[in-house]
Amino acid sequence: MSESANNPPIRLVAVDLDGTLLNDSKQISGRNLAALHRLPDREVKLVIASARPPRSVRQIYSRLKLDTLQINYNGALIWDEPNQKALLHSPLPGSLVAEMVDVARDWFDEVIVACECMDRWLTDRADDTHTTETGRMFKPDVIAPLDDFINNDATKLMFLAEPTVISRLEPILYKAYGQQVIILQTDDNLLQIMSPNAGKSVALQIVADHYGVPMQQVMAIGDAPNDVGMLQLAGVGVAMGNAKPVVKAVADWIAPSNNDHGVHAALARYGLCSP
Repeated sequence: MSESANNPPIRLVAVDLDGTLLNDSKQISGRNLAALHRLPDREVKLVIASARPPRSVRQIYSRLKLDTLQINYNGALIWDEPNQKALLHSPLPGSLVAEMVDVARDWFDEVIVACECMDRWLTDRADDTHTTETGRMFKPDVIAPLDDFINNDATKLMFLAEPTVISRLEPILYKAYGQQVIILQTDDNLLQIMSPNAGKSVALQIVADHYGVPMQQVMAIGDAPNDVGMLQLAGVGVAMGNAKPVVKAVADWIAPSNNDHGVHAALARYGLCSP
């Protein structure tokens, strides 16, 4: 969508965090922050749409002075932070989690298994060799034998290992379970697995409906393959300059990188803040 005066005004902005709003130092630039703080003055909702769990978003949510719903776990959870409750939760069934863990460990015993259940992290190994951004900020809530928790429903299942292991494990899991789950390789050392009912695009539609905003008045900004669906769905899809080619291919506009205030540039281009 172009930024012409004939287009309906943007009333909701959905923004990814890592690689998008956050620079490579995991900070929000002053220019991005100032632009986002002006959105309420224009009666525009700001919604975080991230792969992170709520606990890992809380400080950012507070700094942005938000009161909106947020999209967590790539859409497997829509979280109401002010009221500390879920609006939507689409977990993986425990039986399927157990099967996939058995397959992964049978092939590669060194794979780190992490289950996120709502906002709790369960694992059988406290291992910092391979971890997520959330793992750098928080310790596991539960460290226990796999049999103690893998039969429980999981909001997100993660496998972490050396990139060579992950590149071999991904097609194995996709062949066996690709029709039953969503498998995302967002980092070289990480596989994220979620319910097929989950997805940022699915969650964004629900959030937009909740606020009574038609999709043509939604802007979505992202950088990774897990952002493609919401960029395609939104009236305006913006890819960062550092985005993967598959993301840039579906975007209406390509902003500067996450290290060059790209979110501010996107908001300015579509008339939501001063240049």
